[in-house]
Amino acid sequence: MTPILELENIAKSFPGVKALDNVHFTMEAGEVHALLGENGAGKSTLIKIISGVHKPDTGVIRFDGKPVVFNNPREAQALGIATIYQELSLYPELTVAENIFMGHAPKRGIGPFKVVDWNTINNRAYEILASLNIHDMDVQRKVGSLNVGNRQRVEIAKALSINARILIMDEPTAALTEADVERLFDTVRLLKERDVGIIYISHRLQEVFELADRVTVLRDGQYVNTKLVKDTSEPDLVSMMVGRTIDNLFPKLPGDPGKTVLEVRNLSRAPTTHNISLTVRAGEIVGLAGLVGSGRSELAQVIFGITPAQSGEILVDGQKVSIRDPRQAVKLGIAYVPEDRGTQGLIKQMNIRENASLAVLRSLSRASFIDFSGERILAKNSIQQMSIRAYSAEQIVNKLSGGNQQKVVISKWLASKPKLLIMDEPTRGIDVGAKSEIHRLMSELAVKQGLAVLMISSELPEVLGMSDRVLVMREGSIAAEFTREEATQERVVTAMMSETARVS
Repeated sequence: MTPILELENIAKSFPGVKALDNVHFTMEAGEVHALLGENGAGKSTLIKIISGVHKPDTGVIRFDGKPVVFNNPREAQALGIATIYQELSLYPELTVAENIFMGHAPKRGIGPFKVVDWNTINNRAYEILASLNIHDMDVQRKVGSLNVGNRQRVEIAKALSINARILIMDEPTAALTEADVERLFDTVRLLKERDVGIIYISHRLQEVFELADRVTVLRDGQYVNTKLVKDTSEPDLVSMMVGRTIDNLFPKLPGDPGKTVLEVRNLSRAPTTHNISLTVRAGEIVGLAGLVGSGRSELAQVIFGITPAQSGEILVDGQKVSIRDPRQAVKLGIAYVPEDRGTQGLIKQMNIRENASLAVLRSLSRASFIDFSGERILAKNSIQQMSIRAYSAEQIVNKLSGGNQQKVVISKWLASKPKLLIMDEPTRGIDVGAKSEIHRLMSELAVKQGLAVLMISSELPEVLGMSDRVLVMREGSIAAEFTREEATQERVVTAMMSETARVS
């Protein structure tokens, strides 16, 4: 049987970087083919070649056994190749139906003129959504008013509107709730039954074993191997991705927590946080677990002054403080690594040097002029301390891999020499090798430098593996607290979901 898509000896270089070198990839109709690799392995470049964004320098692309050349994305779409990127490319002020048929809206003739056929657009939009078992979406609703899960469903419907034969999904579950993830999986299985081939990119290996038929691994821009998922294992995939075995994904050092750095008493900010009380000590990592919507990120933003508390008390080093904005929080020694590094943690069009100094620009300035020499020294030290892979401090942050971008965010806040480091989803969207590096850094900051760390994570293995204590939030309140020894997956999940579980 001829593969629907074949790539042979694909190579692609950019100034100073060889992104792909002699890469092979094949796609069968009706299969889910996972594409794995560390950040910077070449996955994004490969899918942009498949979708017509980039042309390969060398190599051959075959579609249905015939050589093809894509000069632009429209030519790839004409053959039925659609891509859903991690950052969804929808127009928030347009309706669901308008987004689905953007660029190929049905038209009808009125005399010598052709106008958009709005009735056909709306009716066909409903038909496509119904084919995905989506019956509760108003196609005339603006996309900007939808949640992330429903926006992603609009992207899938958009792909089907061009009769997609290959659908590329880049980190599709990164920002979804648990319920939305299950609905996405159901949609993937439905598309598979209809012989749509799906290229599935994810850093969550459990998703690969749940959904994929085959898996291809890239490392440093080169092809490593393709295997049937049933013939491989998680350690095997990790070893192929990083070129070594990662014996300890959670390198937690034993510590001896010291004095209380942060104490929160009955902290409230309606409607997301209610009567929160907690402590974080020097040299301690406190994990904050909970379902999406439980109020974890909102609590971090209250402590950091983004959304100041309406009632309750915050104490830093035993002294009551009033935090009305992030500037006050930074002065008190609190740093916050946000959940979304792309929009909240970095200015991606600026370089590493400029991003690394953002939190301490005042101390690097003299009479409103920036000390560029001091800024360069700071950036150089950050690159060394964090092992950031970049050709220099002048590299634009947007050109770094996700894991290295996250390191820049962390280095920016470490430059402020904080007492308390709040880390919201510190390893979201980064590969397993970078995760291990971030975990090692967290442990060293706590144990060797005495930082108090409050870590928010949706990944239970991360919470259990890295925390000295685990707090569980549910519906805006602390539902349970466990020591490291007491915390098990079963206990934490029960506390996250059960109305009756309230343990301390």
